[in-house]
Amino acid sequence: QVQLVESGGGLVQPGGSLRLSCAASGNIRNIYVMGWYRQAPEKQRNLVAVFTTGSTTNYEDSVKGRFTISRDNAKNTVYLQMNSLKPEDTAVYYCYVQQGVLLGHKDYWGQGTQVTVSS
Repeated sequence: QVQLVESGGGLVQPGGSLRLSCAASGNIRNIYVMGWYRQAPEKQRNLVAVFTTGSTTNYEDSVKGRFTISRDNAKNTVYLQMNSLKPEDTAVYYCYVQQGVLLGHKDYWGQGTQVTVSS
């Protein structure tokens, strides 16, 4: 099992910045993907930014140039630095881990942290 604990959400004005953190614990071997998804009200959950195997990063098009994903391997923590925030970035942000297991993979989600961008 993998446990994910997120922090760093909140209310920010348009143009502002926030940094989200996600600390992983438990059986954290064979991690294929680690990063962030978000879900706005009445919309599906979508990828924001993730690390994949080989340290490749993938970003959703609308956040490229504004958001940066990073990680501290010693702390098993991934971060999402969000700059130039827009009202349309308002959503619950979820930390996500995909772990390789025998004959497949398992998905883990954090509890979610609310990000609200509003004046």
